Amino acid sequence: MNVVYCIILACQLMLVLAQNGGYGLSMFAAQQNQPDPCYDIDGNPRRCVPDFVNAAFGMPVIASSTCGTPPSRFCALSSGADGERQRNCFVCDASQPKRRHPPDYLTDLHNPNNLTCWQSEPFTTSPHNVTLQLALGKKFELTYISAEFCSLRPDSMAIYKSQDYGKTWQPYQYYSSQCRKMYGLPKNAMIMKQNEQEAVCSDVQNTELVSGARVAFSTLEGRPSSFDFDNSPVLQDWVTATDIKLVFNRLPGFEEETTALQASTEEATTIRDSYYYAVSDFSVGGRCKCNGHASRCVRGRDGRLVCDCRHNTAGPECEQCKQFHYDRPWARATPKDANECVACNCNLHARKCRFNMELYKLSGRKSGGVCLNCRHNTDGRYCHYCKEGFYRDSSKPIQHRKACKACDCHPVGSLGTICNQTSGQCPCKDGVTGLTCNRCAKGYQQSRSPIAPCIKIKEIPQVPPTDPGDMSSSEPANDGDNESTSGKCPKTCKSGEGKEITQSKYCKKDYAAQVHILSREKVGDWVKFTVNVNTVFKKGKQKIRRGDQFMFVPKADLQCKCPKIRLGRRYLILGSDNPNKDQDGLLVDRKATVIRWQEDWNRRLRKFQRGERKNSC
Repeated sequence: MNVVYCIILACQLMLVLAQNGGYGLSMFAAQQNQPDPCYDIDGNPRRCVPDFVNAAFGMPVIASSTCGTPPSRFCALSSGADGERQRNCFVCDASQPKRRHPPDYLTDLHNPNNLTCWQSEPFTTSPHNVTLQLALGKKFELTYISAEFCSLRPDSMAIYKSQDYGKTWQPYQYYSSQCRKMYGLPKNAMIMKQNEQEAVCSDVQNTELVSGARVAFSTLEGRPSSFDFDNSPVLQDWVTATDIKLVFNRLPGFEEETTALQASTEEATTIRDSYYYAVSDFSVGGRCKCNGHASRCVRGRDGRLVCDCRHNTAGPECEQCKQFHYDRPWARATPKDANECVACNCNLHARKCRFNMELYKLSGRKSGGVCLNCRHNTDGRYCHYCKEGFYRDSSKPIQHRKACKACDCHPVGSLGTICNQTSGQCPCKDGVTGLTCNRCAKGYQQSRSPIAPCIKIKEIPQVPPTDPGDMSSSEPANDGDNESTSGKCPKTCKSGEGKEITQSKYCKKDYAAQVHILSREKVGDWVKFTVNVNTVFKKGKQKIRRGDQFMFVPKADLQCKCPKIRLGRRYLILGSDNPNKDQDGLLVDRKATVIRWQEDWNRRLRKFQRGERKNSC
């Protein structure tokens, strides 16, 4: 324990110097702008800790027993010239400044040349289980707890700590010459990793009945993980305390003089007045607990001691990240990593965020922040894209408060209110065009129907020219092989029969779609058309999809105008699946139904779809 005493004495010497003249010496230095210890010269965060202090200095102590009220006699034990014990008796009186021994003397400035001592009532009242309770006012990480006695040192005493401001207590250390009898613990038990957060019982260091002895407890001495303290949450919790309590359980030599104490003589009274507890100094060395994120503690608005947190941390002990800095989890600072809290990336569109551990792990432990309540019509984990009904304004950065513009889709001309988030194009109804679907396309005119606001302009039939030399047709020439004249074409063509669509016709065909004829070319006995499928009402086994694809028509059927197909027009086609595996496209022959598209058929075909789902086919 000599090493412990040396460390404590050195710490106390520094504390005394600071308390006496340390502030005066640093008066001019304080006028200069001192660098923040929590950041290096380049502004990078680093671990920082508050100064080592005597946390008990000037703090009030609650004692369960104090002499002087009413005045009482006590006798001090000393050694005579021949080594014999002598008793000198005095009076303790709380009303007399020179004779009082209040608990305030425990934590005042300790001067070995002018000792001031707290003193309990003598044996005549209660010599056992006297307690001293010290409130530190905040969590501290303690290095030692020390008590210097003016009287005989207790034969048995216990040190307790609290981490919740005195609500619950945990044993810290026991001292006794009879550990098993007093505390039910073995004497000087070995401390291992499995029990390094448990209190042990040690023998008293000195059994001589003299005053001026000191009891010193080092919180980390003998603990296996003390050499790796920064990576040991167990020991970090072990050294943390908000309150300290000393309990004196038994005086030395009390049992040897039991018979004399029971007598009624003057000598017995003197002996009884010699048994009391007196402490000149009660010190607790440690640092304000700030988890490596603050270099000092200050008084908060409520007057309580709190850490002056750095590294974007908050809380009395800098034990959490401050608001909006949840992009990675909070951690205690270490010499290798300051573990600074990082702000969430919300592109200036949110004021709150939360941490998500799963996202943090998926990002390779780089980012776990999720923005909350994105503003300015943005959405997403980082408020990095526009919400539905808005699209990105490419002329402004994503951080701009007007980076997202409203779609403003026309309520009549559009199919919905959600536009393309990149271009802002609204989904338009047939025959409607414009970014917001606010006008009719070329070849269409406005109608009074909110369902089909634009209808196709009817073509005026052209009068055939009278000059045979100028006659021309947009239909494909028969090349002198007109099958209708040769008798090979059918007399009637059912391809466009009746120009009406019924549920029965719809059900008999494999597929039904609205297509736009774009181009054509001859391929052997077939004519291959390039078409754009605008709407699919019935997919068939081919699983027809919207978009550009091919349509194959037998050349013989086309020459017989069964079906009759012209470029640039839209048709409703009901046909059968294509059995030819070498043809990737639709099959349209004389058995298919090919009818010029009409806008009012859309509702009817949707009705047929519902009927098919209800097994009406």
